[in-house]
Amino acid sequence: MTASFTMYSTPWCGYCHRLKSQLDREGIAFEMVDIEQHPEFVELVEKVNNGNQTVPTLVYSDGSAQTNPSLIQVKDKLASLA
Repeated sequence: MTASFTMYSTPWCGYCHRLKSQLDREGIAFEMVDIEQHPEFVELVEKVNNGNQTVPTLVYSDGSAQTNPSLIQVKDKLASLA
């Protein structure tokens, strides 16, 4: 299965670590981008979050985004894309 969303995160973000482990446990494929290692994505995260660098920010294949979603919100979104 190909990744249908990208998670933008930082190494120190507890919410990012929690969501990543939940997604891994569920076998949900995604791409992960550390915005500290790849600062070219900071502007995208800020654009989605009204100027804030809020992570985790998930951007889906349809261009929509979620900020700090629950596992259930991610699964619902993926179901709507399927």
